[in-house]
Amino acid sequence: MKLAKVLGTVVATEKDSKLLGLRFLMLGPWGHDNKPEGGSIVAVDAVGAGVGEMVLYACGSSARQTERTDKKPVDAVVMAIVDSWEIEGEEKYRKGDADA
Repeated sequence: MKLAKVLGTVVATEKDSKLLGLRFLMLGPWGHDNKPEGGSIVAVDAVGAGVGEMVLYACGSSARQTERTDKKPVDAVVMAIVDSWEIEGEEKYRKGDADA
């Protein structure tokens, strides 16, 4: 699993029938130090994440192991919304903090 921030949504009106009903999010990979790492990735949203939230996502075959993505042609899925994280006893992120 990797950390990312939800940057926005992706709309695709024409898509494979196995992708119907799935919501796509644009993610910005994020470091453990609560700073962006650059680049972006499109992922299926399996948990109802919103723009600006920090999430955990998985890529590759792991992306096809949620209930929403089982046997679907996806390579990335958001599988958790992050509430907080700490490293060596120091809180690096807490959902809702102004500087997050």
